[in-house]
Amino acid sequence: MTTYTHVTASTQLLEAKGVRYAYRRFGAETGTPLVFLQHFRGGMDNWDPLVTDGLSKGRPVILVNYAGVASSGGEPAQTVDGMADGIADFINALNLPSAVDVLGFSIGGFVAQSLAYRYPQLVRKLVLVGTGPRGGEPANDPKIPQVAGNPVPGEEDFLFLFFSSSEKSQAAGRAFWQRRHQRLDQDLPSSVDALKAQVAAITEWGAPLDDDFAYLKEIMQPTLVVNGHTDIMVPTINAFTLQQYIPNAQLILYPDSGHGSQFQYPLQFVQQTALFLDPPAEPA
Repeated sequence: MTTYTHVTASTQLLEAKGVRYAYRRFGAETGTPLVFLQHFRGGMDNWDPLVTDGLSKGRPVILVNYAGVASSGGEPAQTVDGMADGIADFINALNLPSAVDVLGFSIGGFVAQSLAYRYPQLVRKLVLVGTGPRGGEPANDPKIPQVAGNPVPGEEDFLFLFFSSSEKSQAAGRAFWQRRHQRLDQDLPSSVDALKAQVAAITEWGAPLDDDFAYLKEIMQPTLVVNGHTDIMVPTINAFTLQQYIPNAQLILYPDSGHGSQFQYPLQFVQQTALFLDPPAEPA
């Protein structure tokens, strides 16, 4: 039987409530499926094959584009909750026998929180990477919106947004850039409409709260929070907030790294995430 990987898995389409979602599934046949939710404007080929293939060794991995993003059909949602509604529809349409694990990166981490909070029956465990709570600490570098909004983000844009300025981190970023382009039939780029909708969603998510992150206290799924030492996109202090308010959360911060720390330390990230998702039994 052929074993498919990040580079070789075919793109499939699944209709859910009138929207055709583009997705890829590969990896182990057994185990709890792990659904990946991508960053701002990102599609299935913005993931690191070392991460997706590494985690697929112990479970099925499912990459999916939000409605209206890249190769998925439909209209892009203008709120995070709307994006989560679409992912809930997609997961339900998969007709899986049990709940899934969810890995959300950046805006995908916003969506993962909304999904776990509002559709708890669909989510077994959460991995929140480079992300923050509703009403969290905002980014303050005025260069970020300009770079993140470039019509076709290039290597230098990703190096600035996702990695620290050190020589080591920048070198890791360039290696990641090469890996993420290994697949020949790359996913479609996201549209201008998707960009505008996700900007609106991020703005709504970032509005100040009056309830001291009360919703986080109701996310009961075991949660792994991961970030870099200096995340300029979603400031690192937000990771600490998530760990403090989600009842069953643990936190990993990688050194000399930024928003895309999981791409700078892919082997460590895979090992630690796999251990979190499927830990060995505790001794009696």
